[in-house]
Amino acid sequence: MTVATTLDHLGLCTRDLGALTAAWERMGFALSPLAQQSGKRTPASATEPFGTANRCAFLEHGYIELLGLVDPSLFANGLDRFLARYTGAHICAFGIQDAEGNLERLRRGGLDIPGIAWLERPVEAGGPTARFARLPFPDAPEGRIQLVQHLTPELVWDRRWMGHRNAAIALETAILVAENPAEATARLSRLTGQPARPDPLAGFVLTLPGVAGGAGPFSPALPTHLRILPPAALPQVLPGLTPPALPFLAGMVLRTSDQGHAARAVLAGLPVVEAPDGIMVPPEHAGGAAVVFA
Repeated sequence: MTVATTLDHLGLCTRDLGALTAAWERMGFALSPLAQQSGKRTPASATEPFGTANRCAFLEHGYIELLGLVDPSLFANGLDRFLARYTGAHICAFGIQDAEGNLERLRRGGLDIPGIAWLERPVEAGGPTARFARLPFPDAPEGRIQLVQHLTPELVWDRRWMGHRNAAIALETAILVAENPAEATARLSRLTGQPARPDPLAGFVLTLPGVAGGAGPFSPALPTHLRILPPAALPQVLPGLTPPALPFLAGMVLRTSDQGHAARAVLAGLPVVEAPDGIMVPPEHAGGAAVVFA
């Protein structure tokens, strides 16, 4: 299939990975072990270690990557440039099943995609190496917008890191704020190969239909969404948020298995906010992006 089928993951970027992971553990997430990244700067270059490392909150559908700079002497892979704009969400990846086919589709459509970036990272110290094929959207103002094919999904979605006390099971919706939602939507629709429909708040929605097995190997298909909204609509979706810059990946909605009951108990003591889709942890307590438990 040569279109994007899932909302694979969102990535939050920081200079202080310890503080970010502590905030997410406080919200009730079981995080994967620290993994330093490596990859190729260009399709033709050799694999090298990067100065970035991550821990992840893996869900039955999709995941959230917590990404930080851990060695400033090594290649930052663009993270320094993202952090110059703001601390928070800068990565939005859509899942694909055929990297070669999608590369051909995008090039036929006139997009200057240099090729497939082959990435890898150990799943834990001394453990096996997970491998990915990535197609980056060139010069995306939103950040690192990409298509990703998991070549070793069984190594990524490990049940050891999926027992979240907040009962989160799916990355259901990502929320992007753009000054010109129509222009951003046209580009992202072209990248994903999925049509857009109007959003009730004067924006647009891209829906990813899901595949059997979900974004991970454990669940049936679940549709997921990217909402692209104008700044004036943001308070109606994520109350109290002010964009630090535009465009801005403002937040996410996570589906829970128990209608949010466990999340409310776990989040007791945090200054949460009632949002239309559920209980919201504001960006200042979640690493720069709002997290809503539906």
